[in-house]
Amino acid sequence: MEETFEKAILESSRLNIRLPLRRIHSLPQRLLGSSPALKRSHSDSLDCDAFQLLDQNENKENVSTNDEEIPSDVASLWTAPLVMRKTDMRAKRCRLFGSSALPSGVGRTTQKRMERSQEENSPGKSKKRKSLPGTPPEDATNLKIVKTQSSAAEIESILDSDQRDLIGDFSKGYLFHTVDGKHQDLKYIDSEMIVSVLTGKFASFIKECVIIDCRYPYEYEGGHIKGAVNLHMEEDVEDFLLKKPILPSENKRVIIVFHCEFSSERGPRMCRFVRERDRLGNEYPNLHYPELYVLKGGYKDFFLRCRSFCEPQSYRPMHHEDFKEDLKRFRTKSRTWAGERSKRELYSRLKKL
Repeated sequence: MEETFEKAILESSRLNIRLPLRRIHSLPQRLLGSSPALKRSHSDSLDCDAFQLLDQNENKENVSTNDEEIPSDVASLWTAPLVMRKTDMRAKRCRLFGSSALPSGVGRTTQKRMERSQEENSPGKSKKRKSLPGTPPEDATNLKIVKTQSSAAEIESILDSDQRDLIGDFSKGYLFHTVDGKHQDLKYIDSEMIVSVLTGKFASFIKECVIIDCRYPYEYEGGHIKGAVNLHMEEDVEDFLLKKPILPSENKRVIIVFHCEFSSERGPRMCRFVRERDRLGNEYPNLHYPELYVLKGGYKDFFLRCRSFCEPQSYRPMHHEDFKEDLKRFRTKSRTWAGERSKRELYSRLKKL
C-alpha cells in the first residue's frame, strides 16, 4: 500500500498537477483589518498582519471572486463601527467602580465625601438638622414637653393631696376619710370612723347612716355593731334600699356602709351589687346612694378594737363548730338565688333584643 501511495505522488509531480487551495471565509484585501472583530486585542492585530503576508496571487483571486459576490450594502456592514472600543468600555468601568483611572474631578468629589463622613462621625461634632418651614425647632418642642410634664405633675400632686375623691354622682367629695383596702375600686373606712358616726360627730352632715351586716343570721346573732341591719341576700338588700329609697335632705347625706366577717368577699360584693342596681334605675350620673363605703377588717376587726359598740359583746365566726348545718343551708340558698338571678338577667336581656 505504501508503494502505491508513493507511485501516486511521483505521478502527480511528473504531470505537474497543482491542486487549488482556497481559504474558507476569507475576506477581500481592502476589507482585511477593517472588521471590528479584528481590532479587539493586540493578538488580533497580529493575526491581521499575518493575513496581509499571504500570497498576492491568492489574495487577488479572492478579491476578484469576493468583490463580485458581496453587494455594496453588505460590504458597509463590515466597516461600520458595530462594537465600542475597549478604551471606551474601560473608561465607563472606571466611572462605575471609581478606580484610580478616574478623572481628577471625580476623585476629588469622592475624597470630599469621605472626609465629610469622617467629620460627621467625629465625637467633637454633632449633626444639625435643618428644620422645615413651619416646623418648630427641637428646643421649642423640648420646652413644650417639659412644661406639659410639669403641669401634669402639678395636677397629680393636687389630686394626691386631696384624699377625698368625688362620690358616685360627682356632686361632692366623700365625707369620711378613706383608707387603703383589698379592692381598689371601693372606698374603705376604719373602725374609728364608725365609732365617730355612732357617737354623733357627723350628725350635722348625715341624715342617716345605714350599716348593712352581710353575714349569715347566726353570725349576726352572735354579735354585731349597734344599729346594723342584717341583710345577707342580694334580693333583700335591693328591697330594703331601692324599692323605697332613703332621700337625703338639702344639706345632709345618706351614707351606706357594708361589712361581713373580714370585709373580704361578701361585703364588697354586696356594695358592688347595690351600685350596679342603683345605676340601672337612674339616669347617669344620678344615684339614690352615691356615697358607699366598706368597713375595713369587717366585724372581727371592729370587735377587737371597739367591743363596747357591739351587741351582744361577742364574736361568732362563720366556721363555728355548732353551726355547720346552718352554714351549708345558707350557702346553698345564696347560690340557688344567685343562679336564678343570673337566669332572670339573661332572660331580660334576650327580651330586650
